[in-house]
Amino acid sequence: MPWLQAQIEDPAGHWIWFPNAIVSTPLCCPSRATILTGRYDTQTGVRNNVEGQLLDDSNTLPVWLQRGGYTTGLVGKYLNNYPWGGPSFVPPGWDRWFAKENADDSTAYYDYDVADQGYVRHYGAAADVYATDVLGDAANAFLEQAPSDRPWFLYFAPNAPHLPWISAPRYADVSSMQPPPMPSLAEMNDVAGKPAYVRVQPPRTQQDLERYQHDDLGERAMLRSVDDELRLMLTTIAERGELGRTVIVFLTDNGYDFGLHRLEGKRYPYEPSLGVPFAIRAPWATAGTDRSLVSNVDLAATIADLAGVAPGLPQEGISLAPALRGEPLARRPGVWIDWAGDLTVPAWSGVRTSRYTYVRNEDGTEELYRGAGDPLQLHNLAQERASARVLDRLRALAESLAPAEVGG
Repeated sequence: MPWLQAQIEDPAGHWIWFPNAIVSTPLCCPSRATILTGRYDTQTGVRNNVEGQLLDDSNTLPVWLQRGGYTTGLVGKYLNNYPWGGPSFVPPGWDRWFAKENADDSTAYYDYDVADQGYVRHYGAAADVYATDVLGDAANAFLEQAPSDRPWFLYFAPNAPHLPWISAPRYADVSSMQPPPMPSLAEMNDVAGKPAYVRVQPPRTQQDLERYQHDDLGERAMLRSVDDELRLMLTTIAERGELGRTVIVFLTDNGYDFGLHRLEGKRYPYEPSLGVPFAIRAPWATAGTDRSLVSNVDLAATIADLAGVAPGLPQEGISLAPALRGEPLARRPGVWIDWAGDLTVPAWSGVRTSRYTYVRNEDGTEELYRGAGDPLQLHNLAQERASARVLDRLRALAESLAPAEVGG
């Protein structure tokens, strides 16, 4: 995303970059429910990609903002499998609703339906209805038409760069793009100290590595379209004379593992799945980097704080607004992390702190990684006697931070 990258790196650009950002549950639907509520997956009830309808949509961020006088809009992906087999509908809190339905991956970028204020529109396979571009145009239209006498909130959520790796036709040629960095084969296949479901994965080969490079490059090509749409939207905000009083948050709902620990995809307690790009632009902010531990669970509290509205739910996250003023964030012992488990990736839970990642897997295997010096998380310290004190402390911390399940 060359345009956005240049904005973030501009000393006069007002962007704060958070390199130590994570998601509490590294999967689309649980993460999005957390973003909309400031609550962990056990509290929202959305613990996998088929439980989106369990979210209580009557008490979410857009509802709080709408009550505070905001015009609100969602353009793009809402929660997976919306509208869950029923007729399209507009959830509470949204004035503008342009939600892409995601029947399966085959409809990710072409031949898809969009719920437009409750009316379903179909977009076919023509090049000019590439989903990222259609969604970007709708988002920009919201900005152009938003009332000028009241504040607005836009949630723009394109599918990209979710697989399948289908870029816009104008970016299909990736020959001029720099090949993405990859772990070595030896690093990919180092699964010492990992739980059984990781160790049983077949060793990755040179052919696998080349495929991962190809896929990662395709993913990056898809983000060029997102870059285009962000540039268009910021231009529109500036033309409205509102860039000086608009806050922009950029992040994704989870990361993706391309072969490290022999793994591919998400749901894993490792950095490629948990770690996400995260940046905030505030017109009063001095551009820079904040290395504080931040999470998707902080979004609702932050936006509510900036908007001057009261969250309708107790917040598990913290407001990041002080960081935008150059002030230290509220002290936090760590962020709880978890995955409820499925047939492929068994359940795990733990805690991420500013220095460590601690995980307890369903089979009882414990993992402890120190961030500094082991960025690929190849060295499991839980097996070392010298780490016993740290391990005890993080076990207790994980237990203290673990929220009760809905109804539990």
